[in-house]
Amino acid sequence: MGFVESYQNLELLRFLTCGSVDHGKSTLIGRLLYDSRSVPDDQAAVARRHTARYGSGSTDLDFAMLVDGLRAEREQGITIDVAYRYFATPKRKFIIADAPGHEQYTRNMATGASHCDLALVLVDVREGIVEQTRRHAFIAALLGIRHMVLAVNKMDLADFDERRFDEVRRDFIDFCTRLEVTDVEFIPISASNGDNLVERSAAMPWYRGRPLLDYLETVHVASDRNLIDLRFPVQMTLRSGETRHLAGTIASGVVRVGDEVAILPSLRRAHIESLAVGGESISEAFAPMAVTATLDRDVDVSRGDLVAHVRNVPAVERELEAMVVWMSESPLAAGKEYLLKHATASVPCRVSDVRYRVDVQELRHHSAAQLALNEIGRVRIATARPVAFDSYVRNRAMGSFIFIDRLTNATAGAGMILDREEADEPAPRKLRRAAASRVLRKRGTTAPTRAGGTRATSGAAAATRTS
Repeated sequence: MGFVESYQNLELLRFLTCGSVDHGKSTLIGRLLYDSRSVPDDQAAVARRHTARYGSGSTDLDFAMLVDGLRAEREQGITIDVAYRYFATPKRKFIIADAPGHEQYTRNMATGASHCDLALVLVDVREGIVEQTRRHAFIAALLGIRHMVLAVNKMDLADFDERRFDEVRRDFIDFCTRLEVTDVEFIPISASNGDNLVERSAAMPWYRGRPLLDYLETVHVASDRNLIDLRFPVQMTLRSGETRHLAGTIASGVVRVGDEVAILPSLRRAHIESLAVGGESISEAFAPMAVTATLDRDVDVSRGDLVAHVRNVPAVERELEAMVVWMSESPLAAGKEYLLKHATASVPCRVSDVRYRVDVQELRHHSAAQLALNEIGRVRIATARPVAFDSYVRNRAMGSFIFIDRLTNATAGAGMILDREEADEPAPRKLRRAAASRVLRKRGTTAPTRAGGTRATSGAAAATRTS
């Protein structure tokens, strides 16, 4: 097998670096890239020139200069926007999202976290767990990131003190217990010196765990993908003679030729007649493949519709309840109208109620009439037409959405749809659900599954329960 083929077959890990400002995120990434020999010589030479111009002068290479691409970032020594970096080792490919640490750029951090499998939270061992550490860890959990690493940085400035490392670790464990995050790794590091990044550090013999890169190469994320619930959002329909092709990217699940599917929200049924990728016919496809599919009968399908197996369909409703990270200077308040972008569908919506705001420091709920910039809260939404969705904890692709300002077309907020108990639902909604179930039974299939058929057991479950 050639190099290109072996590279293509490597498993991909997307991970986020986050934490408070000046805790060393950019330095860690730069050092990791440099020590893993993923930095070209010309890029290293440019970084050295930037170090001479903007750096402290203590070293010939400030590793943060390999990551901070904006001129303002180099001048101020901070990360402003999410910076993406790509590298590979013989074991795995990586996409790194370096998130800004300042509170005013929290919305950028949420954007970078939305597609990541793992969150690498950096903490300055001298400062410990600060408010921004808690905020970033909470948002990462809220966005469904199941794996988290607490990298306790700048251990060289604390004389590699094991007791101080244990204190920071205990503080973070206490916070994560309230988040119900279960998969957390703790690694003491010195990003500037490279301790415990690629090789184990001789300066910390008391640490018997793996270095950071070894952990990143081996952490198991393949089982995090939802290959059970087929969700195929239709991006466009194409015609070839008399044949109509449905084009899009499979969000979750597996589809095979011959499968019986339902088109949502119309609930019309058909069978998959053929599948193709890049013009070549295939017998099955799975997430996240971009495919074209044809049906065995002529069914009205357009952009925004969803293809699902007839015996496993999502909820189809006009009322949603969600956790929202607000990203606009104009606050979110009940009665305001937006465009809700969900998968390939764009639907006018109105915020019917702001239930509460989350205090990320104490993870407490506070009643609120609105959500300001970078605040997080729970809201109820009414849409102009039915939306097919899953809860976010069950299916990240079909449980997420963004609010779009209808006047400026700017992204105003990001939302994660919640699973709601039947007991919390008003009677009219229960009647609508029962009616939908009867319709599907008459057509020879099962009732739609409730959005997110399982209760949240990880992530931000503690913060999303009804106050």
